[in-house]
Amino acid sequence: YTSLLTRAIKTLHYALEESGQLWIPETKTWRLNERHYGALQGLNKKATAEKYGDEQVHIWRRSYDVLPPAIDDDNKYSQAHDRRYANLDPHIVPKAENLHVCLDRVMPFWEDHIAPDLLDGKNVIIAAHGNSLRALTKYIENISDDDIM
Repeated sequence: YTSLLTRAIKTLHYALEESGQLWIPETKTWRLNERHYGALQGLNKKATAEKYGDEQVHIWRRSYDVLPPAIDDDNKYSQAHDRRYANLDPHIVPKAENLHVCLDRVMPFWEDHIAPDLLDGKNVIIAAHGNSLRALTKYIENISDDDIM
């Protein structure tokens, strides 16, 4: 399982190639994508801090439930213009996420696909991203909101 983002797809392909298992079917889903940083997408840390201030950026990056500002549809980094998301209901495609929203996005895929495979005794590999995997770990390990941050 992997996200729709190139770096995760390449990581999955590398792991499968190195283990001689490129033949294994793969499932790509937006639900395993990295957390969407909203209007911060495309900005490096320095530019983000200059625009919003170090303290506010720290709050957005390290809070479980504080959302960054939403991205506008006319922003070139908006998923509204990305054909990978063309078949999704525009209301479910995130415009900004905190870890809580990321968890809400990841969990349906875990419950409907990954967990059933594990319960069926299948081996799975998940090539995803820091925040989507952190959200998944929070759920599986029952980690508190404070401890996950």
